[in-house]
Order: sequence, then C-alpha cells, then structure tokens
Amino acid sequence: MASVGIVVGTAFVPTFGQVMFNSFVWLLVGTGLFVFVLWKRFVWLLPLIFIAGAIMGLWRGSALQTQLVVYDDLIGHTVRVEARVNDDPDIGRRDETLLRLGDVKIDGHDVAGKLWVSIDRDSSIKRSDIVVVDGRLDTGFGNFSASMLSAELVSIVRPEPGDIAGRVRDWFGNNVRLAIKEPEVSLGLGYLVGQRRALPPELDQALVIAGLTHVVVASGYNLTILVRLARRLFVKVSKYLATLSASVMIVGFIAVTGASPSMSRAGLVAGLSLAAWYYGRRFHPLVLLPFAAAVTVLIDPTYAWSDLGWQLSFAAFTGVMILAPLLQRYFYGMKKPGIVRQILGETISASIMTLPILVLAFGQFSNVAIFANLLVLPLVPIAMLLTFVAGIGAILMPGFATIIGLPAQLLLTYMTTIVQYLANLPWALSIVSIQPWMVWIAYGVLIVACVYLWRVTKYNLRNSNIIE
Repeated sequence: MASVGIVVGTAFVPTFGQVMFNSFVWLLVGTGLFVFVLWKRFVWLLPLIFIAGAIMGLWRGSALQTQLVVYDDLIGHTVRVEARVNDDPDIGRRDETLLRLGDVKIDGHDVAGKLWVSIDRDSSIKRSDIVVVDGRLDTGFGNFSASMLSAELVSIVRPEPGDIAGRVRDWFGNNVRLAIKEPEVSLGLGYLVGQRRALPPELDQALVIAGLTHVVVASGYNLTILVRLARRLFVKVSKYLATLSASVMIVGFIAVTGASPSMSRAGLVAGLSLAAWYYGRRFHPLVLLPFAAAVTVLIDPTYAWSDLGWQLSFAAFTGVMILAPLLQRYFYGMKKPGIVRQILGETISASIMTLPILVLAFGQFSNVAIFANLLVLPLVPIAMLLTFVAGIGAILMPGFATIIGLPAQLLLTYMTTIVQYLANLPWALSIVSIQPWMVWIAYGVLIVACVYLWRVTKYNLRNSNIIE
C-alpha cells in the first residue's frame, strides 16, 4: 500500500505544483504516519499506509520540481552546457547527432534534470563522454527538462577509465561484425546487448510495425533470458553459484546497456526475485511490482510523470506476471505450459496490458505482433547464443569468422525475412485515436477481468516468478 501511495503521490505532483509539498516537514509527516501504523498494526489503519506513501511521493516529486524551476528563466536564452552523455548517441532524420545528457551544468552552475541536444553529425561521441555545447535552450518534452536544437559542439572529454563496459561492448560488437553481415548482425547485437540505435532505419521501422521492438532494446525480456540461463546452468552445482552467476548477469547487462528506466526496473525486479528464490521465498507480483515502481520513482520522479518507456515496462511486466498465468490456468487448468504456449501467452498478455498506453501515445498498434512474436520469440535465446559464439569465434579465429558465424547468419536471416514480410503487409498496422479517459476505463476493465480470473481459477499469484 505504501509503494502504491508513493507512485500515485509522485505522479500527481504536476497537478498540485511544486510549492504545496516541497517542505521537508511533509517527509516527516509521511514517515511519522508510516511508523505509527506499523506500531499500532490495526487493520482499519491500513488506508493511512497509502496516505503516508502518497505524502512521501508528493514531497519527493515537489522537491525535484523545485530544483527544475531554474529552467523557467533560461528558456529562450543562449547558454553553455557541460554534461555527461547518458546513452548511446542517436542519428536523427536530418543526419544530425542526438544526445541525451545528464549531470548538467549550465553556465558553470549545477542543475537538476536531463537535456536533449542535437548537434551536427559527430560519430566520435560515446556514452559517458563529457561534452560542452553552446546553443539556445528550448522547452523540454517527455522526461527531458529542456532541449537544444542545432547546438554548437565546443569540446569532448573522455574520462579515464570511463565507461569500460561500453568499450568492451563496442569491441565485442566489432568482432561480431566480422562474422555476421548486415542487417542481421545489428539484429543479433540488438538481442544480445540491446543496441537498437545501431539498427538500419528500415529494419528498425519494420520491427516497430511487427511489434518486436521490445526484444532489441535493453529490456526485461533479454535480462530474463540471461538470468534464467545462468540459474539453470549452475543450480545443479550449488544454489549459491547459481545466484552469484545470475547476479553477475544482472549487473553486467545493466553496465553494458546503460541504466535506462526500463533496465532499472528490470534489474530491480530480477534482483529481488533472485534474492527471494535464493532464500526459498517468493515475492507476490502485487508486492514486487509496486515496490520496484516506488523505488525507481523515488530515485527519479520524472519516470512517473512522462517516461513512456518506464510506463510500458511496468505494464508489460504486469501482463507477464499477473495476466499471463491467470489466462494459462483459466484455459488450460493445471497443465504446465510448454515454451511456445508460455511465450505466446506472455506475449499476448504483455500486448494487452501495454496496448492502451501505446495507442494513446502513438495512435497506432500492430495487427501482426502476435504472429511475429510466435514465429521469432522462441528462437531469440538461440540467436543470442549463436551471436555470442560468433563473436568469440571471431576473436579466437578471425580467419574462420564467417564460417563460425554462419549458423547465426542463417537464423538471423530467417528472422529479418519474417519481420520484413509481416511489416510490409497492407493490414499490418491500425491507426486509432483515443482520449486519456479511455485508457483509465480500459485498465479498469483489465483489473476487473484479472480479479474474475483469479476468483474462478483460485490461482496463487505468488507462484509467478520470472527467475524460474
């Protein structure tokens, strides 16, 4: 209840504004209420837990909004920005380089928030570089506090040792490219390390239409594959070794891909589920998901306000951990699902849960997503393994790189062919426009449906675990 309150309180900060709840006193009030309810432990006091969480969320969001007020006086002015590149640079439609910046200094003063900046094409900029740019500051969008179009790049500094994980990823990716041709190699690296921005534009667009973008970005699906693999490989040796190897997978994957909102959520959910499994316990999804959401919005309240990736990430996980097992039990009873049925059920459930948000944000949805996921998703773990083998082979035996990479090349060619065929179907995409209130109604219907399925099947959701 407290976690739900924190998320709701943080999400409503833009409605109340930053003035009403920015005093530290509100944090003391929320904490005091929380401690009081834990001390008395009366059932009728449970609503106070939600209120306590909401107050703490309102305080955290208001505190950040108070720090972001500085941008109001800077919008429209030419400033000098020094900041760190948070994510891999992207290439825009006009062949410009797009940067997502954090740890921002404006005219020598530290400021909160993130910036979106476009500059002339420069392929030398890497993630974690420190850049200095001059330009006119404009209003932000999404979770960016401000933006800067056509900025002038003044300098680039690459810290030492800097982003070691990113350098290892790029080095390994260059070796994979010796073994596998384009565009298949970009798809394989997208599966393995979540490098969607390296995809050719045509293939990237085809993946969007086919509803497969979620497997070529750094996401919970990729991480879940790696964690499950590590656990199953070493669990027969010892539970400790299985947990250690899976933990290394979590930390390593986040280091390589970057701590995006979706990866922050995925890493936290996977880490907590792994810890519970190690101690012989299970997290209930209705506890795990709100707790993970609360932790992430306390770290960065903008996730709850305007980060579409964060919202889709939690909606998809809700589908996988709650709706999917309920549907499996309702239609198939106690029969344990095979890999194809499990993937299909999880894909349909995740698609249902994310559909209202996607339609509201983009005004469209994929009609071929289920077919694409059924034909491609079961083979993604094999594609990840073969891509990794191709990279290792290219490092150890560069003269035989193309031969070692042939199995990956063939499998990835099959996948790109399926994606492009489905994406080119005239009925692959539907254009729909909805209002925000329709989204709330849609999720209300989904909640009622989940409650009905739970009451009919009597399924214990505590058995839903992404680790096993």
